[in-house]
Amino acid sequence: MNRGISLDTILEMHDIRKTFPGVVALNKVNLRVRAGEIHALVGENGAGKSTLMKVLSGVYPHGEYSGEIHYLGQAQRFGGIHDSERQGIIIIHQELALVPLLSIAENIFLGNETARHGVIDWMEAHSQTQALLKKVGLKESPDTLITNIGVGKQQLVEIAKALSKKVKLLILDEPTASLNETDSDALLMLLLELKAQGIACILISHKLNEIAKVADAITILRDGSTVETLDCRAQAISEDRVIRGMVGRDMADRYPKRTPQIGETVFELRGWRAFHPQHAEREVVKGIDLTVRRGEIVGIAGLMGAGRTELAMSVFGRSWGQRISGQALLHGQEIDVSTVQKAVAHGLAYVTEDRKGNGLVLSEDIQWNTSLANLPGVSHRGVIDDGREFAVAEGFRKKMRTRCSGVDQKVVNLSGGNQQKVVLSKWLFTNPEVLILDEPTRGIDVGAKFEIYTLIAQLAAEGKCVIVISSEMPELLGLSDRIYVMNEGRFVAEMPVADASQEKIMRAIVGAK
Repeated sequence: MNRGISLDTILEMHDIRKTFPGVVALNKVNLRVRAGEIHALVGENGAGKSTLMKVLSGVYPHGEYSGEIHYLGQAQRFGGIHDSERQGIIIIHQELALVPLLSIAENIFLGNETARHGVIDWMEAHSQTQALLKKVGLKESPDTLITNIGVGKQQLVEIAKALSKKVKLLILDEPTASLNETDSDALLMLLLELKAQGIACILISHKLNEIAKVADAITILRDGSTVETLDCRAQAISEDRVIRGMVGRDMADRYPKRTPQIGETVFELRGWRAFHPQHAEREVVKGIDLTVRRGEIVGIAGLMGAGRTELAMSVFGRSWGQRISGQALLHGQEIDVSTVQKAVAHGLAYVTEDRKGNGLVLSEDIQWNTSLANLPGVSHRGVIDDGREFAVAEGFRKKMRTRCSGVDQKVVNLSGGNQQKVVLSKWLFTNPEVLILDEPTRGIDVGAKFEIYTLIAQLAAEGKCVIVISSEMPELLGLSDRIYVMNEGRFVAEMPVADASQEKIMRAIVGAK
C-alpha cells in the first residue's frame, strides 16, 4: 500500500505496536525520517526508543509486532537483522559488538568477509579497512587489536564497519554515553560529515546538549507512544522544551532543593595508594587523602583516566589493583577493607559505573538481584526465605518507582534507568553508612536522573555519607556539598560547591597537568 510518502522520505514507521508479556512496549508509534537528515529519538528510560529501533532493524522480526514499515519507498517485512543490513540499515548498539582480541580489520569484516573462491582476501580487507579508517578519521593500523584502543575510537570502528556495509540509514543508540567530551565532539562531527554525504542517521541520546548541536528533527516518545516531532530547522529547540515533551511537565529545577545537615567526619582515607593490576610498577592512585562527613555529598571530578574509578574500586574490597596501601577509617577507627565482604560488613557500598557488566546478573530477576549483596537479610539458618526476599524486593520496587511487570521480571528486559534502580536497591538493602556512586546516571534520561538525584539527597538527609563520581560537571555542581578534583591519580584541588564552577575545576586539572 502506498501511503503517499514524499520523495525525500527515506523511512516511515506507522502505528507500530510491540508487546511483551504483561507490558505494552510500543503503542501506535509513528516515525518519519528524511533522506540525509540527523533525526534524534528521545524519551525517558522505558519510553520505547531501543525497542522501536529493534523493530526497524529486524531484531524483532515481522510478525512479532503490528504496524507498517516503509523504507526507500517500499513496504518492508524484515525477518532478521541481515535483511535490514542488506537494505543499508545499520544499528550500532550502546554495548559495542566488537571482539576485543581481533584486529580492527577482522572486526570490520566479521560476518561480511572479503573472499575469493571461499578464501579470505586479507590484502583486500587490509586495503579497504585503511580507506574506511581514513573516512572516520582514525590513523590506527588495520592490524591494531580492538582491546588496545579506547572506547571513543571503538565507536568510530563501529561506524567504519557500517560504512563497509554501504549504510544508508545509520542508527546510533547512546553513542556518547561512555565517551569524554573530546571523543563525543569528534563523533558528532563525523555524523555531520556523513549527513553531508547523504547518509541519514537516527540518534538516540539522553544528552540534550549534543542533540541540539546536530539534530535536524527530534521525535519524542513517552510511555511507548509518539508525543510529537520537533523541526530543528524551523527554529531553535530549547532543552526545556524537549524535557517538557519527555516527562509531560516542566522541570524548573534539574536537582532537588536541599538544606544540608552536615555532621562529624565519618569516613576517611589517608595516604591511599594503588598500583595497576597488570603493571606492578605503574602507580595509578597516588597518596589520596579524603574525608566525608555525616549527611555530606562529596563529588569527585576529573577527566577520563584520572583514576577515580580505580580509587573507588581499590577502596571497596581491593576489587581493583595491587600493592594497595594506606588507611581507611570509620568514626576515627581504622577498618579492614581488604575484601568486598569486609568492606560491606563495615558499612561501605559501591555502585559500579558498569551496571550491566559488574552491577547486575542480567539473566536473573529483580527479586534475585535485590537481595544479592545481603543474603543473610532474607535467610533463615542459611536457607533463603522466598517470602521475605519478595517482600524486600517489592518494597524497594515501590520506593524506587521501578517500572516493571513485577519483581519476577528479568533485569535484562528493563530499561537502563530501571536497571540502575535495581543496582541501587541491592546496595541500599545492605544499609551502608558510606555509599560510593560511580557515574550513577550514565545513560539515563532526565526524568529518571531527577528521581536518582532525589534519592541521593534523601540518603544524605538520613545521615549517610555519599561519594559521587561523575564525568558531568553540572551534575557534580548540582548535587555535591564539596568537590575533590582528581588528575593523574592525585587530588589536585578541593573546594566547597559554593566556590566551585566548571571553569575552576578545569583550571585545576589543566594547572596540574
